[in-house]
Amino acid sequence: MNPSRKRVLDAMNLIKPDRIPVMSQFSIGCMMNQLSPSSPSKFWYDEETFSKGLVVLCEKFKFDGILVSLHGHSPNWQSSILSKSILENGDELLEFEERTELHSLNDLPLVKYKYKREKLNIDDIDISKITPFELDYIPVSQDLYFHLDQNNLFGIYKRIYDLTDGKYSIHGEITSPFDYLLDLLGYEQGLISLILSPDKCKEILSKFTESIMSLVDKMCDCEIDAVKISSPFAGMGFISPEHYSEFVLPYESQIIEVIKSKGKHVYIHTCGHIDDRLELMQSSGASGLECLDPPPVGNVDLADAFNRIGDKMFIKGNIDSVNTLLYGDENKAREDILKIIEVGKAYPGFILSTACSIAPKVQPERILLLSDLIY
Repeated sequence: MNPSRKRVLDAMNLIKPDRIPVMSQFSIGCMMNQLSPSSPSKFWYDEETFSKGLVVLCEKFKFDGILVSLHGHSPNWQSSILSKSILENGDELLEFEERTELHSLNDLPLVKYKYKREKLNIDDIDISKITPFELDYIPVSQDLYFHLDQNNLFGIYKRIYDLTDGKYSIHGEITSPFDYLLDLLGYEQGLISLILSPDKCKEILSKFTESIMSLVDKMCDCEIDAVKISSPFAGMGFISPEHYSEFVLPYESQIIEVIKSKGKHVYIHTCGHIDDRLELMQSSGASGLECLDPPPVGNVDLADAFNRIGDKMFIKGNIDSVNTLLYGDENKAREDILKIIEVGKAYPGFILSTACSIAPKVQPERILLLSDLIY
């Protein structure tokens, strides 16, 4: 087995690797700023372009693994575009039947619908008519959806494995049922519904959970070592530990059980302040945790986190992408990264990474510091 892949697997298995593995996830804006693709919309929609970009970034920054944040690309993605305009600044404006999309090199696509999109009221949802369904979308951001081609759900994993000859640890990604609930109802109404209609929320969460379990069961048959559960709205800024235990933990735990039964690792990605729920997250059965944002973005101290859960889970983090890599001077960036390395190297289950995604405007020299300071 290649050393890069092995050291990530060792860390996830809580076995001391030959050195600390390095593997960060990139924001879409960061990917495109580093790669400067000729077409940002093609980078977003085209499987071949996206997969080649992920491999180039992994090799450029000497990472040991690749997170595949989008899957299910449609080979016919251009067929539904009514028109495409190139703006003076190089941005692309795509017109579809029901929406327009602005694609730039700096961030996620910006979507504007041609009609007012009303969120469902939870009182109007007839649970008896909802059956488990095939998920055909990823709720990437507000009003931004990545639609999944049911005939090509997981082709990107084989493509990346073939491109790299299995050299790197490849990780898939799914989205938490809690995110799907908030997307269905709208964030404000979704959070209010946890209090006013808790039983109905749980019924909806159960339906999404069944669908995600079906999806991830098939995903785990692919050439991947781990699955990341994206659960960004489950931190202290949104819900209490009690609501986490009630509306997040039971459903993510079911998904985690499916993934582990397939012999794959699984880790939870929750942004921001999570210090008050580390043990709850550990009780999910997940192999690891990602982010663990340090102050001021979050409130997790890495050494404290290792003392509390580091004997049961691997930890992937926790460099502050904004205040350290983007805005910090050279000395601060080096000092912050070296401090994290010093803490993490005492434990077998540590993967050096930014806490959340690498911000769009982080310079390549700063990203290279991660691997340069490890060697």
